Amino acid sequence: MSDLADHGRSAVAPRRGAADPVKTLMHHHRELCRRAVDPMEIAAGLEAHGVTDRTAARFRHRDVFSLAEEMYARSSHDDAVTPHPERTGAPRLAPDQVLLSLLPGALCAAAVAGLHLTGGRTRLAVAAAGVLAVALGARAALRHGPLSTPGHTPPGTSAPGTRAATYWLLAYALLGDGLLAATVAGGPDGLPDGTRAGAWPLTTAPFLALALACAPAAWTAHLFTARARRRLATSRGLEEFTAVVRPLLLGAFGLFLCALTALLAACAAVLHEPAGYAQALALGALLLLARLLVTHGFTHAPAVALGAAAAVEALAQATVLAGRLPGCGPLAGPVDTLVTARGPGAVQALACAAAALALLAHANRTLTRASAHARPEEQQ
Repeated sequence: MSDLADHGRSAVAPRRGAADPVKTLMHHHRELCRRAVDPMEIAAGLEAHGVTDRTAARFRHRDVFSLAEEMYARSSHDDAVTPHPERTGAPRLAPDQVLLSLLPGALCAAAVAGLHLTGGRTRLAVAAAGVLAVALGARAALRHGPLSTPGHTPPGTSAPGTRAATYWLLAYALLGDGLLAATVAGGPDGLPDGTRAGAWPLTTAPFLALALACAPAAWTAHLFTARARRRLATSRGLEEFTAVVRPLLLGAFGLFLCALTALLAACAAVLHEPAGYAQALALGALLLLARLLVTHGFTHAPAVALGAAAAVEALAQATVLAGRLPGCGPLAGPVDTLVTARGPGAVQALACAAAALALLAHANRTLTRASAHARPEEQQ
């Protein structure tokens, strides 16, 4: 019985002796210790596995960083592993990455100009070609640079459904408000003709602003990553790192929203169309937060949030159409009331804003952890 009691006490307060608890921990994370180029990599990897400062106290260390320093000092390292430049910050944006971030906006601007200069079937062909070109440009921008996913997942990959939900949300930003307004009014009476005056009007100003916003999104993502990695190299505790990085995250997020607001105002002035601030800002915030999480290896929450927003928009359209069936009129009541009171953009604004707030809360917990900014092999 005394042996069992002694064993229980040793599990609560590990101490060095015949059974060295730190050595046991090093054995569980031997690959992490072997590949680490500094104690910070070990600290980030331990945090990714749920080791907290309270856990470190059981090993007679004040925090995870102190425990990581001992593990680093006592481990044998791989001589082939050399320090990585991203330890003190993210690499600077290369010229090709800058150009790629500008590509979606440039292609969208060309497509919008083509819509205003053509008519009839030619306009429809220009619209189709423009949508395809913008989609390919956005895909290229997301596969390279700060908005890509190097190291965590193969470039361009994401959780199932994320890409489809993103395409739906962007398509809705261009076509959804016009369709909803026409449907509530008893239409639509025809297909989109590429103009805002048609039976199914396009909202080109917000869509163009969102395409142009790829550039500030890439810059703010790079700014956040670089500053966070720099703090990762100088912090002395997990709580200290979180306290410093949280304002960086909120600051980068705020900078992007300011840039998107300016783009919306400019596009609305040039095209003489409503800017649609509420719905465009909500969608832009949602897409940026989802991409930031994906680039740091968190794919589940973005997939859920994007899918939920897309489902709400689809459900709103479906209920209005279902309300035309005999005896189903009450189904369309909530959406009809909302559209009448706040306009067709209210559905998109509410759906995307709710999803963006949920992702912001999630990002505030996950992207402020040291392990979110560690290389994947550091977390093994």
